[in-house]
Amino acid sequence: MIAAPAGVRVWLAAGVTDMRKGFDGLAMLVQQQLAADPFSGHLFVFRGRRGDRIKVLWWDGDGLCLYAKRLERGRFVWPQATEGSVSLTVAQLSMLLEGIDWRRPARTFERPMIAG
Repeated sequence: MIAAPAGVRVWLAAGVTDMRKGFDGLAMLVQQQLAADPFSGHLFVFRGRRGDRIKVLWWDGDGLCLYAKRLERGRFVWPQATEGSVSLTVAQLSMLLEGIDWRRPARTFERPMIAG
């Protein structure tokens, strides 16, 4: 994915979205259901009913960009809420796009045996 600019916010649209929607349909969802401005430069992420497809809508300053991804195995991790939006960090979005559970990433901490 194209690197997100500094200060950009990521919004997941809770619930399911009709994945047949394109630029205009998703921009209308952002305005009407999320009460947000699709031309703000923030990223708006939508998931289909089966959970294996997502679309990301982003205004880059010149026009709307639409990024789509389909997982061949598994599903994208999504919040339980059925309406509204959930805010993510860009790092969490990156995990989401890789099919990783962004809510509880597993970190490994190994204690060093000796210093230096």
